[in-house]
Amino acid sequence: MTRTLGRQHQWFAHPGTAPGVLADAGARARDWAEIQERMLVPLYEAVYERLEVRNGTRVLGLGCGSGLALLLAAARGARVTGVDSDSARLALARERLRADPERDGRADRAAGTGTLLPVDRMADAAPGPGRSPYDLITAFQPIGSVAGDAKGLGPALDEAIPLARHGTPVVLAGWGPPERCATDGVLRVAGRLSDRPREDDAGRPGHRDDLEEVAARAGLKPDGSGRVACPFGYADQQSAVRGLLSTGVFDGAIRTTNRRLVEKEISEALHPHLRRDGTVWMPNVFRYLIARTP
Repeated sequence: MTRTLGRQHQWFAHPGTAPGVLADAGARARDWAEIQERMLVPLYEAVYERLEVRNGTRVLGLGCGSGLALLLAAARGARVTGVDSDSARLALARERLRADPERDGRADRAAGTGTLLPVDRMADAAPGPGRSPYDLITAFQPIGSVAGDAKGLGPALDEAIPLARHGTPVVLAGWGPPERCATDGVLRVAGRLSDRPREDDAGRPGHRDDLEEVAARAGLKPDGSGRVACPFGYADQQSAVRGLLSTGVFDGAIRTTNRRLVEKEISEALHPHLRRDGTVWMPNVFRYLIARTP
C-alpha cells in the first residue's frame, strides 16, 4: 500500500453534501487523484514502454484526469498535452506538472512541456509555429463499466486525430473480461441502481471489448493490443468507496436513488474482497488497443 492509500477516511460521504446529490467537485477530484488514479499506472507504463515514449515524444492525452499519466510520460522526456472536461481534475493536473522536480521551476513552463486544456478548447492544442504534430494520442479512461460510457470518446477522437500525423498510434483502453475483473461485481451496483444494465439493444454484455468498434467509427486502423493486470488496492473499505465514487461510474445511480444508498450498496459489494487486516484487494485485467490514424 502506498502512503496516500494509507490515509484514514472517517466517513463515506463528503461533509456538507446532501444525500441525493453528487459530492463537491473539488473533493471528488482529490479522491480521484489521491486514491483511485494510481490503480491504472501499470496500464500507462505498459503502453509507454511498448510505444517507446521517450525524450521529445509529443503526447496528447484525452480525458487526462488529474494528470498522472501525463506526469509519467513527462518523466520519460515527453512533451505532453492533456484535455479533460473536469475543471477540478485539470487544476490538480496543473499542480502536478508544475511541481515536477525535473522541470526548471518556471510557473509558465506548462506551455512548453505540459499544456492542459478543457475539452472544449482542444483546438488550442493544434500544432502551430514551433509545435510539431502529435506522436501519440491516448484515451486511458477505460470504457465498458456502464452502458454508454464510450459516447463522449468519439467526438474527442474526431477532434484529436487531425492534430497528428498519418499513422500515429492512438491508444484506447477498456475493462477486460468480467471473469478476470474482481471489481465487476461492484460496478454492477451502478447499473442496477440506475436502471442502466450493461446491455445494449442486441442483448450483448456491455462489458465486452468495444475498443475495435470505437476505433472503426473514428476511422482508425487497429494495429495491436494487449492486456495489463491493474489490481485495485485500498487501505480500508471507506477508502475503497471514496475511490470508486470518484470515478463517476456511480453518478447515475446517485441521481436516481441517493448517495447514502449507493455508498451502502458499494460497501456491501466490497465484502468478498476484504482482507483480515481490513484492506481491500481486487485483481483486475484491462485491455488496450493500439490503432493508427488515417
